[in-house]
Amino acid sequence: MLLSASGFVAAAADFDPTATIRIGSLYEPQNLDNTAGAGQGINEAFNGNVYEALFQLTDAGTVEPRLVESFTTSDDGLTYTFKLKGGVKFHSGDPLTSADVKASIERVTAEASKSSRKKSLSSIAKIETPDDQTVVITLSSRSISLPYNLSYVWIVNDAAGDITGKEDGTGPYKLSEWRRGSALALDKFDGYWGTAPTNDEVVFNYFTDATALNNALLTNAVDVITSVQSPDSLAQFKDNPAFKVTDGVSTTKEILAYNDRVAPFDNVKVRKALARAVDKAKLLNSIWGDYGTLIGSFVPPTDPWYEDLTKVDPYDVESAKALLAEAGFKDGFSFTLDTPDYDPHPIVAQFLQAEFAKIGVKMNINIITPNEWYTKIYKSHDFQATLQEHVNHRDIVFYGNPDFYWGYNNPEVVKLIAESETATSADEQTAKLKQANRLIAEDAASNWLYLYPQIVVSAANVSGYPVNGLNSQFYAYDIKKTP
Repeated sequence: MLLSASGFVAAAADFDPTATIRIGSLYEPQNLDNTAGAGQGINEAFNGNVYEALFQLTDAGTVEPRLVESFTTSDDGLTYTFKLKGGVKFHSGDPLTSADVKASIERVTAEASKSSRKKSLSSIAKIETPDDQTVVITLSSRSISLPYNLSYVWIVNDAAGDITGKEDGTGPYKLSEWRRGSALALDKFDGYWGTAPTNDEVVFNYFTDATALNNALLTNAVDVITSVQSPDSLAQFKDNPAFKVTDGVSTTKEILAYNDRVAPFDNVKVRKALARAVDKAKLLNSIWGDYGTLIGSFVPPTDPWYEDLTKVDPYDVESAKALLAEAGFKDGFSFTLDTPDYDPHPIVAQFLQAEFAKIGVKMNINIITPNEWYTKIYKSHDFQATLQEHVNHRDIVFYGNPDFYWGYNNPEVVKLIAESETATSADEQTAKLKQANRLIAEDAASNWLYLYPQIVVSAANVSGYPVNGLNSQFYAYDIKKTP
């Protein structure tokens, strides 16, 4: 049964409000703090479920107020005044106040923060709390995306302290137990300010490979899989009335990221040669069959500034060889690719290794764990090239940050992305980012291999789950399970 991607799966007529929803995933958090390098798994489990923000990115991609009752913007666009919802409590019982909001934003912008959205909030010059229900944010320059960027800021109790192994949020669920390497359990929070969840408990069960994850659903060990990782496994679900398959909209990009700071990847001709050496259509088909999308850049079709740039550096082995020769590498070169150890990265690495060999480039594969990837690649920038899936929505801004792990630094792109944020209209912002996106593609700043499909599979008696993979979040509060 293939369902529409434009919203939530239709709710069941009757459901068990005391049910436990068992969710299967490959993405266990590294810790429980999204400013401490926790990985995409923390977004999946905690965004909107355990923690809420002033605004929420919905499954449809719109930004809506969450903990904000109302807000106003000054005529010059530099001052935002937010009124908070009343009656909101943290899981510890403390009331939500403006001091909590101020502390939460400062957690993200702090020097020690590892949040990928830290730079997006750098225009915040001052945060004031004139009373418990009012937050006033003053900017050093206009920020048309401020409400959107604030949707990434969890509102945490300012008395919570270190949250790498605990939580104190305002969401509809509170943390019950985290069995590292196995599962993370969330209980319904009876003191929740909003609409109560349609279930009593949610358990995220973690698996290290896609086959084990699929088998868990087949054997009724889980109720829903957040994202199927192989099309080969779909046949066992698609024509089986015991299951439902949904094909949603993804923001997850599989990319070969170079360290653009180091030779030979500081040479645009080398990067363009490697882009042209990869038959991306063949790669996508080998991994996903008829699913997934080729995009030619870092911007997916769900972003307003999307443009099909797949023809900028199309597959052309002879052209790739010529570019390498022009760059001074007629006989090729060798480099090492650090790749995470989970699917589909090792398979993609082997495909790339064979493609690059056709143009005389030898690629050595070094398989590392997610923790090693974070320390070695993201934090220390100690790499030549790497594979990674980037899940974030509207994340072209990373190419405007020369300090980001891949080290891309085109002053014109930096300028355009900065100017897009000070735009006075959405049309102006879109035009600037389309221009930046084309420059990034023409520079072959990275090798954008494909956009993942977002395929969610569940038992037939489960409904109400989100079907789109925006930022890898998986809202659980509307999931229903019939007896």
